[in-house]
Amino acid sequence: MSVPHGSSGIPFWRRKSLAEMTDSEWESLCDGCGRCCLNKLEEEGTDRTFYTNVGCRLLDGDSCRCRDYAHRLDKVDDCVRLTPESLKTITWLPPSCAYVLLADGKDLYWWHPLVSGDPHTVHAAGVSVRGRLGASETEVPDEDLEEYIVSWPLKLPKGARRRPKEPSRPQSSRRAEGD
Repeated sequence: MSVPHGSSGIPFWRRKSLAEMTDSEWESLCDGCGRCCLNKLEEEGTDRTFYTNVGCRLLDGDSCRCRDYAHRLDKVDDCVRLTPESLKTITWLPPSCAYVLLADGKDLYWWHPLVSGDPHTVHAAGVSVRGRLGASETEVPDEDLEEYIVSWPLKLPKGARRRPKEPSRPQSSRRAEGD
């Protein structure tokens, strides 16, 4: 996967505002972590959001993608379509989310597929929900969701902050001729 650069050599997410992006560019900002597809509880009277490790009924726990993205809004009552406008009022997206980062004037992390060129780095960096789901919402009644509250979706794993160092190459032990 190549990093999408314009004629200036600067990636689109650095040279365009969120509102200027094409639909394809906008959709490619999703890193596939699946954190936004976790069930959340909002505390009444505050803006406080509590994440659970309970996934949406359409969330694939292995790929961390929606099983029916094209029809998700019809199938899941509280699924939200992100737009540059709706992003201004949504407070529950995880801080690692590309939409949040760019809206706040920050850059994408090294593990984002647009930066790394690899859709699996989001999993390798420990950012995705892969292996962390406790259940699907089809298995947990709403009144039991409090038992599944977790804090990790609001945190960035230590290894995800900085790009891992490239392994150093061993020096050749051969001597040049004439030594």
